[in-house]
Amino acid sequence: MRLPKQIKLPVEAKWFLPWARHWWRPSGTTALIALAVLVGLATGLGAAGFTWLVENARELFFGYSRELLTQAVPFAWKYWIPIVPLIGGLLVGPIVYLYAREARGHGVPEVMVAVARMGGIIRPRVAAAKAIASAICIGSGGSAGREGPIVQIGSALGSVIGQRFKMSADLVKILVGCGAAAGISAVFNAPIAGVLFSLEVILGDFAIGTFAPVIISSVVASVVSHALLGNFPAFTVPSYTLVSAWEIPLYAILGVVAAIVARLFVVTLYKGEDIFESLKIPGWIKPGIGGLMLGILGFFFPQVFADGYDTISSVLHGNGIAWLLVVLVFAKILATTFTLGSGNSGGIFAPSLFIGTALGGAFGNGVHSLFPNVTAQPGAYALVGMGAVVAAATHAPMTALMIIFEMTRDYHIILPLMVACVIATMIAMRLAPDSIYTLKLLRRGIVLRQGRDINVLARHSVSEVMRTDIRTIPVTLNIPQILKEFETTGQSDFMVVDQDGHLVGQLGFQEVRNLLTKTGIDVLVITQDIMRPIRHALYADDKLTEAWDLFRPDEVGAVPVVDRADPRKLVGIVTRGTITRFYNRQLVESLTPPGPQIGPQPPTIG
Repeated sequence: MRLPKQIKLPVEAKWFLPWARHWWRPSGTTALIALAVLVGLATGLGAAGFTWLVENARELFFGYSRELLTQAVPFAWKYWIPIVPLIGGLLVGPIVYLYAREARGHGVPEVMVAVARMGGIIRPRVAAAKAIASAICIGSGGSAGREGPIVQIGSALGSVIGQRFKMSADLVKILVGCGAAAGISAVFNAPIAGVLFSLEVILGDFAIGTFAPVIISSVVASVVSHALLGNFPAFTVPSYTLVSAWEIPLYAILGVVAAIVARLFVVTLYKGEDIFESLKIPGWIKPGIGGLMLGILGFFFPQVFADGYDTISSVLHGNGIAWLLVVLVFAKILATTFTLGSGNSGGIFAPSLFIGTALGGAFGNGVHSLFPNVTAQPGAYALVGMGAVVAAATHAPMTALMIIFEMTRDYHIILPLMVACVIATMIAMRLAPDSIYTLKLLRRGIVLRQGRDINVLARHSVSEVMRTDIRTIPVTLNIPQILKEFETTGQSDFMVVDQDGHLVGQLGFQEVRNLLTKTGIDVLVITQDIMRPIRHALYADDKLTEAWDLFRPDEVGAVPVVDRADPRKLVGIVTRGTITRFYNRQLVESLTPPGPQIGPQPPTIG
């Protein structure tokens, strides 16, 4: 039997099917939220899998191997301890140097670069390499944390999902941020801190269009984590409170000391990285050398191995000798430098927590012995010190505040924590403008602001992007005449000049709109009455980085360019759009090697 070439549908079906296809077609926002849910699910499962890998690696290196060695040679385990990180480093080296170099170190800067320069594009293999390498590193005693790995894993998953669904560069970046937030949420059981970390550190964008999907992804990952790993805080601490108002200056002093120690940590880490880079040996061997140095240090101070959560928990409960805690501050800095500086894989968040806890515990022991009646127990200062060092190292006080609160679920110490974190961040930024994340990028010639590599603009001047075909308006126009100028030119911002052609002000549609509902005065009000003064102006030879900084407030639409010899003479204007388009062109040129290109080009950033 022959089938008809065309099946005739009833009239109702002909009407219904196109309507149904239109009704079921998701909007851009709906699709983004759906993909954010998918990223949260994938990252939550990835976090559970990564945690399983870490625990099994730890059992392999420090449980099963210890049992076998003790059975064979009962006294040999103590002397075998320094060799364990060496073996771990030799296993990690080939993975990060031969398979995915992005997996070296603490990982977060690589995600920031992907957002700023590559439109969120991250290779899929990075997630697998980072998970395996970091699990081996931490499991074999490497002084590193889970934050960097899971941020990179979650971000890679978000990038892969965004690419698979053919999303634009802007939306892929948001999905990368969703993965970062979901990772922090799942591993530390801290969904709010995950959102703040993603927006504050990774994306540098708090717009509602970014905020919503990041929150959704973080919540979904947290639910998955609760189902698979349990719902409990990372640390259980006593309920500390502010004993006396006299403690506030002491906590402020702790913030200052935390900033100095955090800066020492950052400088030491990258100095160690330079030393290892200078070694004339194959790169894949260097993590093994760092592991051996860590093992020797850990032979004398075993507290510095891995994330050190057991030691952190003990100090938060008020345990610890002051002099030993001071030694552990510097020992942990060295241990982390040996681990991550040599090219091993892991995060810097857990080491920062450890350093801050030991510092705060030592400080608390000192002030409590001097002022026992007006100070809390040393554990309270350990808790505050933990947040202060994290805030100072990352330059992210909101994230530090929230993650300490969510990891401990203790709100009673929030006031001292706020004081110490803010002061530590302020002092740290005065000591150096770059955080532990951005300094790594600065050493590569990348300067990030608001999620963009501003160094791309540093070699160019305002004269390259300014518009000289300027339509100005005089100070004498009334409201109907001004509205006509807006309508005929399509501009949203005008430069205002006097009768001599000198620049005297600036007028946007916002100033005019406030008068539209007031009748009878439209012909009485002139430009001079409602224009705003020139708050900022540029010269043609200024660098574009200076121009970009002026556009950071959202209300700035255009900035005038004036003659350096006569600041009243208008020579051009610069808008946010012209700089963004120029940035995109320069970014593509900086990422594209010379010669004919075949295949997809690097994405631009809108």
